[in-house]
Amino acid sequence: MSVAGTSTTPEGRDARHTPVPRRGDHAGLDPDQLPDGLVVADEHGRVTCFNAAAARITAVRSADALGQPLERALPLEDLEGRRWWQLTAPYSGLAIRVRQPERNLLLPGGREVLVSARYVRDEPLGPVRCVVVSLRDTEARRRTERSHAELIATVAHELRSPLTSVKGFTATLLAKWERFTDDQKRLMLETVDADADRVTRLIAELLDISRIDSGRLEVRRQPVDIGAAVSRHIQAYVAAGQPAGRFLLRVEQPLPALWADPDKIDQVLSNLIENAVRHGEGTVTIDVTPSASPREGEESGTSVTVSDEGPGIPEESMNRVFTRFWRGSKRGGTGLGLYIVKGIVEAHGGTITVGRAPEGGAEFRFTLPVAAPAYLA
Repeated sequence: MSVAGTSTTPEGRDARHTPVPRRGDHAGLDPDQLPDGLVVADEHGRVTCFNAAAARITAVRSADALGQPLERALPLEDLEGRRWWQLTAPYSGLAIRVRQPERNLLLPGGREVLVSARYVRDEPLGPVRCVVVSLRDTEARRRTERSHAELIATVAHELRSPLTSVKGFTATLLAKWERFTDDQKRLMLETVDADADRVTRLIAELLDISRIDSGRLEVRRQPVDIGAAVSRHIQAYVAAGQPAGRFLLRVEQPLPALWADPDKIDQVLSNLIENAVRHGEGTVTIDVTPSASPREGEESGTSVTVSDEGPGIPEESMNRVFTRFWRGSKRGGTGLGLYIVKGIVEAHGGTITVGRAPEGGAEFRFTLPVAAPAYLA
């Protein structure tokens, strides 16, 4: 790898890049191409590299930092106000120390930055030949922390309501069982049962989010008749009181054989159709069609489009639909459903998009690769 400087070689050429030994046969990399800040100081503690990301994070020009003592070019303090380089003493400290783990430190003005360091020695216990410092902005971590805080607050709010209901009805029934008629008891128990289902669904959503965020969402592939799966959801809505004429299912044949996780595909269909029924208006149209596979190396796939005739999603909200806690104009629910839907579709190697339907409502379209086992190819 190469590191940037501004000195000039005896030959007179610009020596912006001073080589740093690295393994492998890769060509030298301009440190300004690195996404994280990189600061390198030589055996004398003078800065020999201060890349563009470091300049951006610290608001110090590379030209002003190069050649300066490390503690002056990068005047870091810990959260208790102690000067970091004096505290850690990379050049005169313990000879067995080879690194500083990542931690939050402060730049002048109190701005936080994530810093880690590596002490490079030619031999164990030898003098430090150079100090390599990595800098990262804390904004990404702060966004993650805010997201986690929002998730906890949302979950606490969503759990409080059903649990309060469950506790209230069960306490009332236990204390005054004989005073209620059988119909009153049944109504209370049905409410408790529905609230218990609501808690169960919320816990399932949390588990799904955890698996999606960690990349551990398992997909158990089986042959799936996607048209039949959509029909089951429509029949359930009709049985629950929705008019049959509100749904239009169109299946274009022949469809390629689809291998997917039937339970998770049901979860995707349930969420998209429920959104169209609850937030849309008019006819809910579901089109199932063959399409090109979103996965490289496969020719065929299957697309499902769910659209309605409601007001649709505002243009400015389109890019936030699949983020956590997006609820649109109508409140209700956790706002996690479409985030989970996107995670499930992508775990299958598929893609999902949102747009405006021809009738003016919202249109969600997801495409899955056939993903047939190799022995069927």
